[in-house]
Amino acid sequence: MTWFHDELKAKMDNYVHLVYKLTKNFPKEELYGVISQLRRAALSVILNYIEGYARKKDKVYKNFLEISYGSLKESKYLLHFSLVEGYLTIENYKKAVELTEDIGAMLWGTIKKM
Repeated sequence: MTWFHDELKAKMDNYVHLVYKLTKNFPKEELYGVISQLRRAALSVILNYIEGYARKKDKVYKNFLEISYGSLKESKYLLHFSLVEGYLTIENYKKAVELTEDIGAMLWGTIKKM
C-alpha cells in the first residue's frame, strides 16, 4: 500500500500545482469565480485523501476517498468549462485531464476494493 499511496499522492500533488500554474493565466475577473472554485476543488482532492489516510479506520478512509473523488470530478468539469470559455489551451487541458483520469482510476480502484 505504501508504494501505491506515495504514487497516488505524488500524482495529486502534481495536479494541484498544475491547476495553480494554469489558473495564473485566467482572466482576473474570474479570481472569485472559476479560479477560486477550481483551485479549491483541486486542493480538496489531495487534502481529503491525506486526511482519510491518516484516520486509519476503513469506513472513515472510504468516506474521505469518496469526497476526494467527488472533488476530482468537480475540478474536471471546471477544466472543461475553462477550455470552452477559452481560458485553457487544448494542450494544457489534455495534460490536466490526463492527470485527473489517472488519479480517478486509482481512487476509484481503492474505493471499490473496500
